[in-house]
Amino acid sequence: MMPGVQSEVAVVKLVLLKHAVDAFVSERTVRRQWHDLGYTACPDFTTAVEEYDRFVRQLAGFGVEIVFLPRDDRVDLDSIYVRDASIVCAKGAILCNMGKAGRRSEPQAQECAFQRAGLPILGRIVGDGTVEGGDVVWLDDRTVAVGRGYRTNDAGIEQLRHILDDCVDELIVVPLPHWRGPDDVFHLMSILSPIDRDLALVYSPLLPVPFREQLLARGVELVEVADQEFETLGCNVLAVAPRRCIMLSGNPATLARLERVGAEVHQFEGAEICLRGSGGPTCLTRPIVRAW
Repeated sequence: MMPGVQSEVAVVKLVLLKHAVDAFVSERTVRRQWHDLGYTACPDFTTAVEEYDRFVRQLAGFGVEIVFLPRDDRVDLDSIYVRDASIVCAKGAILCNMGKAGRRSEPQAQECAFQRAGLPILGRIVGDGTVEGGDVVWLDDRTVAVGRGYRTNDAGIEQLRHILDDCVDELIVVPLPHWRGPDDVFHLMSILSPIDRDLALVYSPLLPVPFREQLLARGVELVEVADQEFETLGCNVLAVAPRRCIMLSGNPATLARLERVGAEVHQFEGAEICLRGSGGPTCLTRPIVRAW
């Protein structure tokens, strides 16, 4: 199996997920882990499973084929946010090396799933290098942006540049702000979600000026997330096709702004699976195959 186009907005055909029932395991497991992982509150296990079931049905309704990661004792609650442990390019999967120490075993768990699905492993980030998938964004099929922050470091970016080699013409390094420090969940996709080839949702107050100017120079129209909705993951929106996207409910101002530029927006309830762990629909999904 080959993953198709290098894009964040082409039609999703196949996606990797980790169901809440397998990531969270039980109410007891959730109570034991949530605080040390930096969650904003303890997720309710039963509600989380119900929310995730509805999220899966929504994705399936778009015709997306789903591969589920199994329960794995090597990983914890954070494994629900499957995007971070891997990157997918036209030649296969790249296994990350997580900047959050507690998540270091997730790439290995994903590798097993990729092998079962017949997806080639192109490379892996190793040693002192760290890269998390939430920091890696395809701007087009030959251009990738990589956030340099607390989860992705210079050594990891250089390894990624070498692995991608002839898959890209340009790798843009985007310096990320300190924001709330090294213990916070902050990725490039915290402030950028591509919606179409020429449309992106952004939170400009935290977007580096040179990178914002690059997006505009590339002809990308920027939709601004409402200030009051940044904390409720208003900037974390998953494109399942060009201008067709899924976002967390409770962000009406940002929803209206997306609809005004012609986006078709579908909402879902995710207080337990998203807000508690600060991970929205892009974090919950690792698209494997996209196609135009």
